[in-house]
Amino acid sequence: MHAAEKNSPPALAVFTGKPAFLEPLHVGRPNLGDRKRLYERFDQMLDRRWLSNNGPLVKEFEQEIARHVGVKHVICVCNATIGLEIAIRAADLEGEVIVPAYTFVATAHALQWQAITPVFADIDPATHNIDPARVERHITPRTTGILATHVWGRSCDIEALSDIARRRGLKLMFDAAHAFGCSHRGRMIGGFGLAEVFSFHATKFLNSFEGGAITTDDDALAARIRLMTNFGFAGFDNVIHIGTNGKMTEACAAMGLTCLESIGEVIEVNRRNHAAYAEGLADLHGVKLVGYDDTERNNHQYVVVEVDETATGLCRDALVRVLHAENVLARKYFWPGAHRMEPYRSFFPHAGLLLPDTERIAERVVVLPTGTAVSVGDVGVICGLIRAALGDPARVDERVRTLPQG
Repeated sequence: MHAAEKNSPPALAVFTGKPAFLEPLHVGRPNLGDRKRLYERFDQMLDRRWLSNNGPLVKEFEQEIARHVGVKHVICVCNATIGLEIAIRAADLEGEVIVPAYTFVATAHALQWQAITPVFADIDPATHNIDPARVERHITPRTTGILATHVWGRSCDIEALSDIARRRGLKLMFDAAHAFGCSHRGRMIGGFGLAEVFSFHATKFLNSFEGGAITTDDDALAARIRLMTNFGFAGFDNVIHIGTNGKMTEACAAMGLTCLESIGEVIEVNRRNHAAYAEGLADLHGVKLVGYDDTERNNHQYVVVEVDETATGLCRDALVRVLHAENVLARKYFWPGAHRMEPYRSFFPHAGLLLPDTERIAERVVVLPTGTAVSVGDVGVICGLIRAALGDPARVDERVRTLPQG
């Protein structure tokens, strides 16, 4: 399908029942890399009959990540949530830890799962990252750390957070689930704070089917993390530390290595698609495409748009329903905010009063499809659909209100 012309808006499926795309376009459909190389690694793995327990593919993947990021230690794990939980426990965090509410709920769950209270701090609405000034207001005698998220792969204000942590005697860690391949002031994300945790979930631009990695330059912390990832074993039959099963499998490492070899091509596609969205949505009143700093490296894996209802006449939720009718499965990340999910909305029912920017941004953001499964032509069609919806907002809104929920 060719890109829709800006001056010739398409008929919308909410009226016609005919979607623009026959197959769903997902946010974060997996990038696959070179299948031949993946199958070669699978054959080697099967010939060795070494499927887990720190095999050669996992070791190679860790070495390649360390080289790419520029850190001393990389411990691959079965997923990023387990990685966060292990890193949090290895760092001896307890009591209260300050986190953003504008993040995937796993950031908070990794603390609450271990009976550590996540204390939600508001964000900077310009960056969508945790606001250091708000962090400092939430510090109490029970606070032991800060766990910040590099949202959309755009780095937090690392210097300000580091200064707070240093002055107040807190441990600083980063949820870097979005940020592999991204830099901060010319230095690759992965080596900041006490530790950082990446996600290689299937929806991430670099995926290992399912997986993650903990990165750190702290020798003692890395040693504890390695023990904890494998039940506390130090050699055969010798358990010297409490632990769990957080290991990455060889099959996952094979996929991770294969995707890593194609990382440049994937980033270029993401960059191309982002530029196409920027062109297609240019001068559209009330629609702001979140940009990236051209002086830094970024994976461009997220196409994030803020919709200002007062300017467009159509709320974000209505626009999302319009797109879903077209088989464009846009997402409302990170709505409604972790503080409005359980158990936090029961624990902290009034948290929203202290999170006005989080709540405002959560009501405005929509994330659009990109990646190697999305062409420039697809982007043109999506932009045309958005323009068509916002070209007649009252009629579209009235129609959307009549549609069944769900």
